[in-house]
Amino acid sequence: NTPHTHTPHTQTYHTPHTPYTHHTHTTHIPHTQTHHTHRCLELDPSNLPALLGLAVSYTNESQQNKALDSLVAWLRENPRYRGVVDPSMPSSKSQVTSFMTKEHHAAVTDLYIKAAQMSPQDLDPDVQVGLGVLFNLSGEYSKAVDCFSAALKARPEDAMLWNKLGATLANSSRSEEAIHAYRQALHYLPGFTRSRYNLGISCINLKAYREAIEHLLTALNVQRRATTAASTSQMSEAVWSTLRLAVSLYGRPELIEHVSSRNLDVLIREFGID
Repeated sequence: NTPHTHTPHTQTYHTPHTPYTHHTHTTHIPHTQTHHTHRCLELDPSNLPALLGLAVSYTNESQQNKALDSLVAWLRENPRYRGVVDPSMPSSKSQVTSFMTKEHHAAVTDLYIKAAQMSPQDLDPDVQVGLGVLFNLSGEYSKAVDCFSAALKARPEDAMLWNKLGATLANSSRSEEAIHAYRQALHYLPGFTRSRYNLGISCINLKAYREAIEHLLTALNVQRRATTAASTSQMSEAVWSTLRLAVSLYGRPELIEHVSSRNLDVLIREFGID
C-alpha cells in the first residue's frame, strides 16, 4: 500500500462495515468481526462469503500468507472451481513469516485467472473480488480497480464493493475518483461507517478539511447510535484520531480540546451536523 501525501491514516476497503486502508485505504474488518468470521468457518468450513471476507481481513492486517490461504480455500470449497486447485498444493501455514513470496502470490493469482477463464461470458463477481484482493496484495492497484469495476457491473448496488473500489482508487492516489466510489457506497448503505471514514480521509488528501470534519463527525454520530459498541470501538479510535488531524489542518486549534475530551455534542453543534 502506498502512503498518501497528506495523511498518515489508513483508509479501508472493509466488508461490513475491507481489501483497503488510506495511508493506505483498506478493506479492513475490525478484530471482533474477524473473530466472528472464524467462528462462522468453525461451524461451516465451506462458508464461501466468510472465506472471502477473511482474505480481505488478512490483507488489511498485512498477513499476506493467510490471505492467500483463504483465497485458495475459497476455490477448494467452491464446487464450481475446486477442480482448478491441485490437491497437493502446499499451504503456507508452516512458514514463519506472514509475508508472501512472489512465487506463492503468482501461483494463487494463476488459479483465479483460470477460474475467471472458465466462464468468460458469465462473469463471477466473487472471482473478480478475489483477483482484486490479489492485486491489492501485490500493489497493482490499477488491475485491482479493473477487477472491482467488473464485479460492480454484476452487483451495482453492493456498498461493500463500492467501498473496496474506493479504497483501491485512494491507494492509487486517485482521491477524486475514490470520493465518487465512497458516495456510491453511502448511497446504497447510508450507515456504512467505514466508507464514511474513508471519504473523510480522501477529503483530507484533497485539502477539503471542513468537509472531512463533517464526514468524520457523521461517522462518530452513527457509531454512537449503534447498539454493539464493542464492535465499533476499534473503528472509533481511528475516527477520533483522524478527526484531530482534520481539525488541526482546518486551523481551528480551539476545538482540539473538544476532540481530546471526545465532546461529540459540542463538535456536532459547531459544524451543524444533524
